[in-house]
Amino acid sequence: MVGQGAERGILDTSTVILLERVADISDLPREPAITTVTLAELSVGPLVTNDATEQAARQVRLQQAEADFDPLPFDAAAARSFGQVTASLHRARPKTRMRAFDALIAAIAISRGLPLFTCNPLDFQYVEGLDLRLIHVS
Repeated sequence: MVGQGAERGILDTSTVILLERVADISDLPREPAITTVTLAELSVGPLVTNDATEQAARQVRLQQAEADFDPLPFDAAAARSFGQVTASLHRARPKTRMRAFDALIAAIAISRGLPLFTCNPLDFQYVEGLDLRLIHVS
């Protein structure tokens, strides 16, 4: 799971979910991190499906993330960065709606000066000041 790059970076929720499908693990940061927001999103997964097999897979993914990472919290610095994220979205044309979870994850990345690694760059396209890195999946 660890990439060849010399940097630390945050994996967004889509990347955590699709880790097994990452085309080139050298695209991942050498020191991957996740946020408490990603843990919150992952905790919803098992609860919103009625398919027992899918529920079990989502529970395993959540427990693996809890075991593998010490998540970065949404703290006071991230709260201040959230204002920057929200303002950049407000200025975006055409007006965009960003999911609240994505905005919180972006704020944590900005507040810590870390790149954000994602499989879904459109989720973050209007966020100013975010160092966004694309992860390709197969």
